[in-house]
Amino acid sequence: MRVGESCNREVVVVTADAAVDEAARLMREYHVGDLVVVDDGGDKRHPVGIVSDRDLVIEVLAEGVALDAVNVGDIMSRELLTVGENEELFDTVRQMREQGVRRVPVVDTEKALVGILAVDDLIDLMAEQLNNLVALISNELRHERERRG
Repeated sequence: MRVGESCNREVVVVTADAAVDEAARLMREYHVGDLVVVDDGGDKRHPVGIVSDRDLVIEVLAEGVALDAVNVGDIMSRELLTVGENEELFDTVRQMREQGVRRVPVVDTEKALVGILAVDDLIDLMAEQLNNLVALISNELRHERERRG
């Protein structure tokens, strides 16, 4: 299975020069725990970082930093793992595990943002597949009972 088949194509984005309170409002409005930070040049959005609700708490609120003293670019994670939409899903999960990231922006062949893959999405996918396996076993038992009377 390819990453592009499983990723969320509705990504909430922000630019590095956005205010941190604007980032918090966007997270609340769209019910997301992160925003992909994109460059603001051209017609394609290229990811340059990611900012999470945890970044806001640890880097700003817990440190008592004035909201107007920093912007998203000051607190975003710059060491960004991105994956191509045609990469294998389980290879991506391995990369996420190795780098300790819960969310990864998905890009096309031109490195433009096309989606995001989060651990929550992967859990939903795995739960669906486990349910399919349970249904398979139930159907197998039902078919066996029907054949044997």
